[in-house]
Amino acid sequence: MTELIDDGPPSLYPRLEPLLAQVARPIQYVGGEQNSILKPWSAAQVRWCLMYPDAYAVGQPNQGLAVLYEVLNQRDWILAERSFAVWPDLAGLMRRHGLPQFTLEGHRPVRAFDFIGVSLSTELGYTNLLEALDLAGLPLRAADRGEDDPLVVVGGHVASNPEPIADFIDAAVLGDGEQAVLDLSDWRRQWQADGRPGGREGLLERCAASGRIYVPRFYAVEYAPSGAVAAVRPNRPAAPERVRKYVLDDLDDWPHPVRPLVPLAETVHERYSVEIFRGCTRGCRFCQAGMITRPVRERSLDRIGAMVERGLAATGLEEVGLLSLSSADHSEIASLTKELADRYEGSQVSLSLPSTRVDAFNLELADQLSRNGRRTGLTFAPEGGSERMRQVINKNVSADDLIATVSAAFQAGWRQVKLYFMCGLPTETDQDVLAIADLAGQVVEVGRRVSGRRDVGCTLSVGAFVPKPHTPFQWAAQADPETVDHRLRLLRDAIRADRRHGRAISLRYHDGRPGLIEGLLARGDRRVGQVIEAVWRDGGVFDGWSEHFSFERWSDQAERVLAQQGIDLDWFTTRRRDQSEVLAWDHLDVGLDRDWLWQDWQDALDGQVVGDCRWAGCSDCGVCPELSTRIEIGPTGRHLVPLALGPRPDPAVKDG
Repeated sequence: MTELIDDGPPSLYPRLEPLLAQVARPIQYVGGEQNSILKPWSAAQVRWCLMYPDAYAVGQPNQGLAVLYEVLNQRDWILAERSFAVWPDLAGLMRRHGLPQFTLEGHRPVRAFDFIGVSLSTELGYTNLLEALDLAGLPLRAADRGEDDPLVVVGGHVASNPEPIADFIDAAVLGDGEQAVLDLSDWRRQWQADGRPGGREGLLERCAASGRIYVPRFYAVEYAPSGAVAAVRPNRPAAPERVRKYVLDDLDDWPHPVRPLVPLAETVHERYSVEIFRGCTRGCRFCQAGMITRPVRERSLDRIGAMVERGLAATGLEEVGLLSLSSADHSEIASLTKELADRYEGSQVSLSLPSTRVDAFNLELADQLSRNGRRTGLTFAPEGGSERMRQVINKNVSADDLIATVSAAFQAGWRQVKLYFMCGLPTETDQDVLAIADLAGQVVEVGRRVSGRRDVGCTLSVGAFVPKPHTPFQWAAQADPETVDHRLRLLRDAIRADRRHGRAISLRYHDGRPGLIEGLLARGDRRVGQVIEAVWRDGGVFDGWSEHFSFERWSDQAERVLAQQGIDLDWFTTRRRDQSEVLAWDHLDVGLDRDWLWQDWQDALDGQVVGDCRWAGCSDCGVCPELSTRIEIGPTGRHLVPLALGPRPDPAVKDG
C-alpha cells in the first residue's frame, strides 16, 4: 500500500492488514483499483465518504455511486472516498480489535469525514446502514451526534420515502444527486467560512431552506387514533411545507463516469456503463423508478459515443452497457447501436442493453447487439402473465409483441431468453399467474421453429410484488406470503406438467416472505425505525441476501415493537389505503400530482391503460409544470465519427 503523508487521520490499513488473512474475500477491502482517487486530506475543504450499504461486489458497479465519486473528485476543493458494508466475519474482528468502519481509498475512519453520503437501492439494506454507523463509532440516532460528527445524507430511489430511517439520518436528497452533492458541499464550505453559525443545526437549516433537502428532525409527525399518519408539519421556519426533488435538465452537461474504477475483486457487473437517458414515461404502475425519475431526458448520440470511447480507454473493459430504465426507447437507439457496433467491429468490445422493453426490440437491434460474435444476456420483462394483468399494471405489451420479439432474437442466433414476472399484483388471480407458463411454452415453441433447433430455453424469474410510494399502487393491499407461495407452486407444477416444453423452461423464484418485509420498509413511517433497530440489535445484517435474511426475526420484532403502537405488520402491508389517508411520504414532492396517481389507481382497477406521454400526448401527471422541467428527447440527426477519424467530441467537465 502507498502511504499518503499529510495532516489527515492516519490510515487504518496497518491495523486492518493482519485481520485480512482471517476473512473471506479479503481483496475487497484492499483498495487501489485502477482510476481510484486518493487526495491529500489537507488539500480539501469538504470531505465525503460515499457509502454503499452492501458488499463490495454489489456496490462497486453501482452507477449512482460511480457518478457521484467522479462529480465530487473533479472539484479540487472536494475529496471523496468510498466505503462498503463489511461481511460479518470482518465486522466481528473489527469490533474485537477496536477498528472502525474505513474507506477503501485511504483506509481513513469514516467518522472523520464531513458527509457520509449513502446510496440506497433497496430497503433491505437498512440494517447494513445501522451496522456501518455503529462500526464507524457514530451514534445511531442523528439527535445524539456531536458537533464534529459527519452529516449522514441518503439518496437514491429508496430515499423517496426515508421515514423508516428518519431517526438515523440527518438529511435526504430526492431526485438527481449530481447537483445536490455539489450544493451540499458549497453550503458546508460557506458555513465553515462564516464561522459555523448555529453549529450543526445551523448547517442543516441552510440545507433545509433550499427547499430541496429533507431534514427529518425539522418535521413533526402526528398520528390519528386509527394509527394512520394525521399530519407531517415543519417545526421550524427554515423547513418548507413540502420538499421538492432535484432534476437535471441536460444530461450532456454531466458526462459521468468517464473514468470509472476497475474492480480488483469479482463484482456482479464488469462492464463500462453509460446512462443513455434518465426517466421513463411508459407509466408502468408498479414501477417506482419510472414514476419518480420523470421526465425523460436523453443524452445525445455523440455525447454517448465520446463517453464510451473515453470509458473503454480508461478501463480496458470489453462490454458496454447502455443503461436506462428502458434502453431501447432512446429516440436514436438504432443509430446508436449500429454506429457503436461499426466503431468496434473486429474488436472484443460487445454491446448490451440491460433493460429492454418487449415492444422496443427488433431484428435490426438484435443484429447490432450480436456483432463481434458475442451475445450477452437477453432479458425482457412482461411482468404480468395474462393480457388482463398487463392492462392492470399498464404494461402495454401483448403476447403477440413478446412472441415477435423473441422470434427476432432466436433468428439472430440467441438460444436463451430470460423473462421477468411478478406475482401478487393487484386484482391478480391464480389464472393470471398460470398464464406465465402458457406464455413460456409459446416462447420455447417459436424459438424451436425459427431456429430449427431444440436447444432453445426460457428462464422465468418471478418476484413478489411490493407496492411502492409515489406510484399508483401506493394505496394497494400487498398480497400475503401464503397467497404468493400458493400461486408460485401452481406455476411450478404447471411447468413440470408441460411435457412438450417443460424441460426447456427454468423457473426461479423466492418465497413471498422477504417481499412482505420489503413492503413494511417501503411504505413504513417513523415507527418502523424502531423495528429496524431491533432487528439489527438482534443480529440482522445483509437482509438482501437469502442466506442472512430471517423472516422470523423480522416478524417477531415487528410484532413486539408495533404492538406498543396498536398496529402490526399487516397494517403496513396487506391493508388497502383509501384516498383520504395521509401517507407518510405525502410531504415529499417528486412532482407527481397526488390526484393523478389516485385516478391512475382507479384506472388500474378498471383495466384502463394510459399511453406514453412522449408520443401519446400529456397525461397531466404534474411533473413538468410542478418542477419547471420538460421532456428532453431527440432525435438529434447527428452521427458518430469513426474512431480512425477526428476530431471527436469530448465529454465536458462541469467546473465547480
